[in-house]
Amino acid sequence: MLFRTANLSQLAEFDEIIDVRTPAEFAEDHIPGAINCPVFSDEERIVVGTLYKQVSPFEARKVGAAMVAKNIAHHLQTRFHEHPKAWRPLIYCWRGGQRSGAMSIILSQVGWAAGKLEGGYKSYRREVLAQLEIMPQKFTFEVVCGPTGSGKSRLLNALTAQGRQVLDLEALARHRGSMLGRLPEQAQPTQKGFDTALLLALQKLNPEQLVYIEAESNKIGLITLPSALVIAMHQSPCLLVETQLQARVNGLLEDYRHYLDNPELLIDHMQNLHRFHGEKQLQHWQAMIKAGDFASMVEELLTRHYDPSYLRATSRHYSKLADAGIIPLDDLSPATLEQVALKLSRQNLAAAIY
Repeated sequence: MLFRTANLSQLAEFDEIIDVRTPAEFAEDHIPGAINCPVFSDEERIVVGTLYKQVSPFEARKVGAAMVAKNIAHHLQTRFHEHPKAWRPLIYCWRGGQRSGAMSIILSQVGWAAGKLEGGYKSYRREVLAQLEIMPQKFTFEVVCGPTGSGKSRLLNALTAQGRQVLDLEALARHRGSMLGRLPEQAQPTQKGFDTALLLALQKLNPEQLVYIEAESNKIGLITLPSALVIAMHQSPCLLVETQLQARVNGLLEDYRHYLDNPELLIDHMQNLHRFHGEKQLQHWQAMIKAGDFASMVEELLTRHYDPSYLRATSRHYSKLADAGIIPLDDLSPATLEQVALKLSRQNLAAAIY
């Protein structure tokens, strides 16, 4: 029995999607819902690649074939053992070549209606990038603007709780967006992984309803946003959150508690500010941190660094900021944000009706 070749539009015709690339390749990114059943371990792939370059392709294929046979046998004895004859797996590797071909042939010979993805992961990756240049144009965004600590992310969470559509880019990027925005004990996704997650999030949104999104630069930490999304954000109507300075300071002390518990980490990460403010200013802030005067340090950081840079960036890029609706906030309590979100929801409902 020969395996069939399938394309991306046929994914739903299969019961399971099997990624036979190495665990490292799978961790970087994969087709959503796929499981990893590698035919090479990370180490084995290096061995085969080295043989291919340093000895000969024939020797590499001979050693690789033994590894592939061993690993596929393991999957047959474990992961695939209980599957019925009606099971329909779709297999893919990097380019739809030998690795997925080997698995597809063996599973087909067993009697399963196995398929191999044409073009492999590479074809999927091309489709993701193509869709990310198209999808943002389908939505009506409202961009939530405001200086650092004004509660934009908290407002997005309140809007989500009200049933509004929200695209939370910082949550997808696992980063708060600022220079000190790294999350504790959480690495950012790979660029490919972020792109996949972003496309999935966009596909879940209704283009006929408003989508709230936070103002961002073209990068969130190490992640680069698709140019089409950035352009759409820059051209969209804005809301401007104006929060009292003390409320912003208190909110940031809550959000960045991990720095308060580890002052040396904060001092280390603040080295990124050296090129903006110089050694003398940095030493001043370091002295405040060591003295435990975090509130005063945060206030100075906002007024001397974040607020001026945020104002320059948003006024330059967001063309409709001057016409933004103003949201004044005296505090960032859940009750206050819930009331704001409820008011915005009612306004949008009224606009949709009339």
